[in-house]
Amino acid sequence: PSGSMEPTLVPGDRVLVVKVPYYFGEPDRGDIVVFEDPDPGNLPDRGVVSGFFHWMFEGLGVQRPDSEDFIKRVIGTPGDTVWGKDGQVYVNGEPIDEPYLTQPTDDFRKTRVPEGRLFVMGDNRGNSLDSRFSLGFVPIDKVIGKAEIIIWPPGDLSLI
Repeated sequence: PSGSMEPTLVPGDRVLVVKVPYYFGEPDRGDIVVFEDPDPGNLPDRGVVSGFFHWMFEGLGVQRPDSEDFIKRVIGTPGDTVWGKDGQVYVNGEPIDEPYLTQPTDDFRKTRVPEGRLFVMGDNRGNSLDSRFSLGFVPIDKVIGKAEIIIWPPGDLSLI
């Protein structure tokens, strides 16, 4: 994670990401999800052999992935209307409880989450490029899984 998820996750944390829940349903509001860059730009054209070795070494953590993955909290699901006003986030006209925040949320315009997309935000609202800004709505098919457990460093082992 980057600093955008502080204080829930801090740079250097490693998390266990579980894919199974989203095989049977879609992410829920409040889930912390890992997703592929929705706009990765041009990716290298690899042959079969080169692609296999890149995949293998990336899986072992020896090689960096071609595009960056992100981790954010789901705020709005398809069909929801989301906005921020006076330090509070509203979904479908109701303020949501966000006990993990350490600062109020800046105002942002009312927007409706399209079908097949999510509205995501970082917990460190003052330092997060998320659905309010350049990231936009995240396609559900780009979601890799749900972050469940902080596994590193060992002293911080905990459920998220």
